[in-house]
Amino acid sequence: MSVVTSSSPAAVAPAAAAVRWPETRYSIALLVMTAATGAVDAVSYLALDRVFTGNMTGNVLFIAFGVIGIDDIPVLNNLVALLTFMLGAVVGSRIIRRTAETIHLPLRSIVCLIGTTAGAGVLATVWLFVGELTEPMFIVITGILAFLLGAQAASVKPIGIRDLSTVVVTMTMVNLSTDSRLAGGKGKDWLRRISAILAMGLGALLAALLCTRVGGPIALLAATGLMAVGVVLLALARRRELALL
Repeated sequence: MSVVTSSSPAAVAPAAAAVRWPETRYSIALLVMTAATGAVDAVSYLALDRVFTGNMTGNVLFIAFGVIGIDDIPVLNNLVALLTFMLGAVVGSRIIRRTAETIHLPLRSIVCLIGTTAGAGVLATVWLFVGELTEPMFIVITGILAFLLGAQAASVKPIGIRDLSTVVVTMTMVNLSTDSRLAGGKGKDWLRRISAILAMGLGALLAALLCTRVGGPIALLAATGLMAVGVVLLALARRRELALL
């Protein structure tokens, strides 16, 4: 257990901010969700024609490359992923903002996360039965996955742990480096930050192995399994926080 720090969301009411909260439990759950995102991104890149559905920085770069005519860069796919990710984040934010709860993870966030996980599972199952995909199917699956990950990122944002957005580790690397003793810092939160980087990489590694050996649908089902574990852990952390109020 630890006392809420500046990493906690500003939206949390003073009464909630003054109590202890299960930060470690939330962190573990978010690490699992980060691994799931790494897995989904591996599936989308390797099996959906070189596009990311969680890491939007890569898509921005791919779009730029494609615009100037670099071969084999699917501009439309990356643009669809970018726009649907943002749409998913908007929808997720609209859902969770309609709550008066003052804990770090509102019930609406859990409901939204259950929906995104179920959506990913249904998508993987349909893909498994459909088999080989056409180009329009690539784009549809890419758009749906990006939408789901955008909603996921918005749903966990209220927790307020800045190194664990679940969809990107670039700023986590920056924070790890700038706060390190080598840079004159105190080495704060180094274990959590390294864990986030490793989690995304290991999730991607797992999915890449499955993609190349048994196919994208099975890899996506595995990623969905990681999502489900993460959601359960988040629900348990939320339950613990309610018990501390």
